[in-house]
Parts: sequence; structure tokens; C-alpha cells
Amino acid sequence: MNFIENISAFQNIIYILSSILFITGIKMLGKEDTAVKGNFLSAFAMFTAVAITLIDIVNPLLIIIGISIGAVIGSLIALKVKMTSIPEMVALFNGFGGLATFFIGWSEFYSIPDNTFQYVLVMITTYIGGVTFSGSIIAYGKLSEKLKIEKTSLVTKFFTTIFYASLIYLLYAVFISKIFVPSFDFYTVLLILTLLGGIGFVIPIGGGDMPVVISLLNSFSGIAAAFAGLLLLNNVLIVAGSLVGASGLILTIIMAKAMNRSIGNILFVGYASSSSGTKSEETGEVKPISVSDAYLILENSSSVLIIPGYGMAVAQAQHVVRELGELLEANGTEVKYGIHPVAGRMPGHMNVLLAEANVPYDVLVEPDDVNPSMDTVDVAVVIGANDVVNPSATEEPGSPIYGMPIIEVHNAKTVFVLKRSMSSGFAGVQNPLFFKENTRMLFGDAKESIGGLVSEFKD
Repeated sequence: MNFIENISAFQNIIYILSSILFITGIKMLGKEDTAVKGNFLSAFAMFTAVAITLIDIVNPLLIIIGISIGAVIGSLIALKVKMTSIPEMVALFNGFGGLATFFIGWSEFYSIPDNTFQYVLVMITTYIGGVTFSGSIIAYGKLSEKLKIEKTSLVTKFFTTIFYASLIYLLYAVFISKIFVPSFDFYTVLLILTLLGGIGFVIPIGGGDMPVVISLLNSFSGIAAAFAGLLLLNNVLIVAGSLVGASGLILTIIMAKAMNRSIGNILFVGYASSSSGTKSEETGEVKPISVSDAYLILENSSSVLIIPGYGMAVAQAQHVVRELGELLEANGTEVKYGIHPVAGRMPGHMNVLLAEANVPYDVLVEPDDVNPSMDTVDVAVVIGANDVVNPSATEEPGSPIYGMPIIEVHNAKTVFVLKRSMSSGFAGVQNPLFFKENTRMLFGDAKESIGGLVSEFKD
């Protein structure tokens, strides 16, 4: 008994130390120069916590095999994934975190004592974990464009109905089933409804709202882990899950604020119904520009603001963009990068891409920092961004995106918009920026266009 007590005390000490390391690692993620070290430190903390847990497991071999298989698969995916596919990888990994807690709840249901608190924990852990898993799979499908289902389709309506039914059934499982024990296997029904409900939770949400959804699902995975920690009386799970859940929720709120929309509107309404107004119509004449003419203007510019969007990610143009920035600076031009919080397909997507290309963190600016002085910017170079620079958000009260904070590039002296076509963004709203007097459209692949500008500077 003394030996067991000593082991338990030793485990708790390691759990506390792991929690401290995990918190420190998360704090380090907030700065570019310490983010990589912070990531490794947090991973090491969780590895230590998992390893020390194996001490008092009767037969840890099966657990070790499972961990090894998961580590190999996860490593291979992470090594092979392209930077453009990071959002869907994050969504997928969030899902498997939810799946782990789903299985914990499932296994604990058949071993819990007659304890109301633990009973409720099992139900909630199972539900949140299952919804996180299936919802993340749908998010992965939407982000990778492998799943294209209209919001108004019968499939969407069916799964949405299942989602609301699962919420009602959860309330029944928590508050009623313990008092009035049903004759059927109500828990198996909960398992099925939970997985189907997760599909219904995410499937009606449009691709433009996926950054918020990813952040929210990340929060859900943390909350589920915290509940699992309470269920297993595991301190490190409680701490880590609470931190992930809280940070994910805070980020979700920040992202929603950046879109000037409530979380409820994003999850249950969408862009199309966010306003009673109509979409912007094409007005004016598009003015294309060649690479050589764009070069001449850039060469004589004293300040340039580069605004990256998902188009830059698709073209994998971050490295050539950094090279262009360096050439402009060598020419005496002040270069900044305007980063909108919801640019791309996940929180911090553009930051990750630019960091991967070794763009210095101190030249990245947010909308609030650059908008007041936008009229002093000689050239704003928009690379594959759309909704986040759409002036309809400030100029057209009837627009579905009216009120959304944007990077106000239309106030710059000259605007270059790099796009493959005149297609609208995720919101499905035409962009009047394309027709502004000070806008020039540089059509084509962003990487090739920027590469052409780089060649002009080198020549």
C-alpha cells in the first residue's frame, strides 16, 4: 500500500511539473522567436505526463503500441502535408482529440459507480468528444473541398435536424434516464446521435466561416479533455484541457469580432442571412496591368503594403513574396504586411505561411495599425485576398458583410490586386475594389506574377 501511495504521489508531482511546462510552452507560442521552442516544450510536457501514467497500468503494452502507431501516422502526415493544407490537418487532428475523449467516456460508462456527478461527466464527455470528432471530419472535408453540400440540400437539413435531436437527447440522458431507467439501450442511442449530431453541427456552415469553426472545435476538444480529466481524476488532463478550451474559446470570440458577427450567427445563420440587403453589383471598368508596368510603379514607391490571402496559400507564393519584399527594401521602400485575423482558412494562417518563409514578425501589421495611415501608402498589393479588403463592408449598408472590419486598401494611392479571375470570395459578394479608379488587376497565378516582378527587379 505504501508503494502504491508513493507511486501515486510521484505521479502527481510529475503531473504538476508537466502542467507548468505545458503552460510555459503555450505562453511561448505567443511570440514568433519562441513559438517553435514553445511547441516542443508543450509536446514534451504531454509526453512526460503520458509516460508517467503508464507506471501503474497493469498491462501497458497495448497502450504503448497504440501510442507508437499514432505517433508514426501523425508524424508522417505532419511531414508530408503542404503548408496550404495546414488548416485541414489542424481540423483533422482536432477531431482525433475529440475521438479520444469520446472513447474515454464510452469506456467509463460501464465502470462508473453509482455517482451522479461522474454519471453526468460521462454523458458530457461522450457528447462533446463525439461532436468534436465528426464535426472536425466535416470541417476537414469542406476545407479540402472534398465535401461540397449546399446549405439548403435535404442532406444538410437531415443532419441539422439530427443535431438538434441529439441536444434534446443529451438533456434526457443527463436529467431523466437516471431517474426513469429506459427499457432500451439508451447509451448506445446517445453514441450514435452524438456522432451524427456532430455532422449536423458543421455541415450547414459555409467555407468562409471555417476559421471560426476550427477554433471552436479546438476549444471543444480541450473542454472534452478537461471533462475526461475530471472523470479520470487526472490533473494534467484537467489543466491542459482547460487551457486549450479557454484559449480556443477566446480565439473564437476574437475571430467572430473580426467578422463583426456573433458566434450564433456564424454557426446557425451564415453570411447569406446576416443582412437583408442584396449583393454588390459590378460597377465600373476593370483596369488590367502587366507585370512590367506594375514593376515600374513599385520601383518608384516609397511605401508598399502587402496583403496576403488564401490565394497566396493556394499558389504557394509566400517565399517569392518574401523575396519581393526584400528587393523592395533594398530599393529603399518601406514594406509592411497587412494581416487580417480571418484571412485564409484557419486562425493565423497567413502568419504561419509568412513565418515559414522567414518574413520578420515585426513587419506584420493588423488592420487597426495600418488603416489610419492607409492614404500614405503608395502601393497596396493584394495577393489572393477578397472579403477582407472588400470596401462594401464600410460603404454599402445593404451588403451581407457590412460592418465587418477590413483592411481599407481602397484608400491607398494605388492598389494591385493579384487574382486568377473576377470570382467573389467566400461570402459570395462582389468586390467593388476591383472597379475602383486607383485599382489595377494583375491576373494570373500569384506565384508567377510575383516571380515576374522579382525578375524585373533583378534585371
